Amino acid sequence: MTSDQASRVRFLAEWERQDAVLIAWPHAATDWNDTLDSVVTCYAAIARAIVADEHLIIVTPVADDACRQLTHEFPDRITLVNASTNDTWARDFGPLTVLCGDTLHALDFTFNAWGMKFAANYDNLVTEQLASQGILACPVDCHRDMVLEGGSVESDGRGTLLTTTRCLLERNRNPQWSKDEIERQLMARLGARKVLWLDHGDIPGDDTDGHIDTLARLAPGNTIIHVTAREGDAEYDECQRMVEQLRTMTDADGQPFRLVALPATTPVVDANGNRLPATYANYLVTNHQVLVPTYGQPDNDRRAIDTIASVFTDRHVRGIDCRPLIEQHGSLHCVTMQLPHGTLNH
Repeated sequence: MTSDQASRVRFLAEWERQDAVLIAWPHAATDWNDTLDSVVTCYAAIARAIVADEHLIIVTPVADDACRQLTHEFPDRITLVNASTNDTWARDFGPLTVLCGDTLHALDFTFNAWGMKFAANYDNLVTEQLASQGILACPVDCHRDMVLEGGSVESDGRGTLLTTTRCLLERNRNPQWSKDEIERQLMARLGARKVLWLDHGDIPGDDTDGHIDTLARLAPGNTIIHVTAREGDAEYDECQRMVEQLRTMTDADGQPFRLVALPATTPVVDANGNRLPATYANYLVTNHQVLVPTYGQPDNDRRAIDTIASVFTDRHVRGIDCRPLIEQHGSLHCVTMQLPHGTLNH
């Protein structure tokens, strides 16, 4: 990227035109081994929803029966990429795509599994594999001197970046930089004109240190869609403070946001009674759809779908049961990464 291009960087919004969505298929060597059948069923549902709208890239070291069946059914809509993976959280190790002048660039940041909590040696190479196997049509820029996960940053495509202090300032990510320096890096690398730091919103069970895509999402029409909590829930006060802070924020042009509140889920717990981070904010936007995670709570699920549909009026909004995903503390947005138009080799 030239210095002139760097001065004209634009981090694309998720709702802009896409070529494909990237996922990493679950297999026995991932943390899904104990629940592999149910999670593969969930992945197949996500895959079918995506290919109804656009192309799907599946990264996997070994294609199982379900994966092969999908590629047989949709040979023109699915590309298989043979690559080793530690796990399946494509949002956090997939490329972040920016427009530099008139040219798309896929940025390859370091992924260290949310502050070195887990192994990431294979996942950290996935973007390199996409490039070396000819999947990407755009240049890939190496940014390995910075740890940055896709789930930790939200863009409106117009220079506003939304993130959380708890995640980006976590000491096992970029300890060499202060908050001001991290902000300068985000401005230089992602073209942010204004970085909004959310200080509140801790959700029980979240092991990402506060990814923004579990809390608040930038959306069209200068909108922020955000989670809520029920009075009496452990996260209630944190969510209240988060909303109060969101009300004070303005975009890169100084305009206030319209806030849209999602319903709170009834608490979801694991087999040991520990809270899981079930959040409706973890939805995925594709070209003509919004795919919303649901959690077997019919009233809440429907209200969440209707709420998101009231913002994304140009798209069909549908729910996908993500209870198997939440068992490993993530959801629908976490396992997907959109690839904007012009990214893919056709």
